Amino acid sequence: MNSIKHIENALKELDDEVQKILLDWNIPLNEKDNLMLPILQQKKVLDQTKEDLIYLRENPPTPNQACGISKYRD
Repeated sequence: MNSIKHIENALKELDDEVQKILLDWNIPLNEKDNLMLPILQQKKVLDQTKEDLIYLRENPPTPNQACGISKYRD
């Protein structure tokens, strides 16, 4: 699935951004938190989307049936 590859690439880019922020000694700690919060929120959404796509790839729904994704989530 190309979607999963795109999500993995986006996750890598977000990880790189977080590392860049963490390694920048010129940014105060509270500012680092403010900069990383939206990035980590995006990462959480992308992680869940990736999990959902993998689940659907491995458990495709039958025609005219709900996909049942919410059943496997915690």
